[in-house]
Amino acid sequence: MLSPYFCGMAACTFSIPFTGESTQILEKAKKAVEKQSGNFAGDEKAGNFSVSFFGQSIVGAYTVSGSNLDIVIDEKPFMVPCNAIEGFLKSQIV
Repeated sequence: MLSPYFCGMAACTFSIPFTGESTQILEKAKKAVEKQSGNFAGDEKAGNFSVSFFGQSIVGAYTVSGSNLDIVIDEKPFMVPCNAIEGFLKSQIV
């Protein structure tokens, strides 16, 4: 469920290009999220995830489009910039 402060627009959107099978990239993403005590659900085409960050949530979804992992962050702490989330995910899965 989204917070009452959710404005109706995605907080961040970005794509992470990858090579190889999407299942390998998604397994890395799942491990990165679960390593942070988060939840990751979905398949090789689409899914969603959530992670708690200092008591606040980062909530998003992904879709696989060819050799791109498209990510939409729907909810994040105000203090966490989008490029920090993108950088962390890229460092964990590419």
